[in-house]
Amino acid sequence: MILALIILFVLGVGNFALHRAVLDSGHPMVRQMPDFVRMLGGRLTLLAEFLVLLAAMLLSANGWSGLVWAYGAYSALNAFSAWMILSGRV
Repeated sequence: MILALIILFVLGVGNFALHRAVLDSGHPMVRQMPDFVRMLGGRLTLLAEFLVLLAAMLLSANGWSGLVWAYGAYSALNAFSAWMILSGRV
């Protein structure tokens, strides 16, 4: 269980770093976000990212060990999306 929480935490830190990099990139998709999201500097989306991580860690700590795989897949999709945005492929 401790190993699962450590893995989730490390993946979460990576997700936050990628998310912040995308928000700071100035990509046209980021500029198209609604005003109420942008007025907080993207903090609302970072809060959503935190809530996903918190839920995954809490459920994993309570025996839902399969959530590590699900959060790993979620992190892989985030990494792929961030790579696409940051490299200018989208």
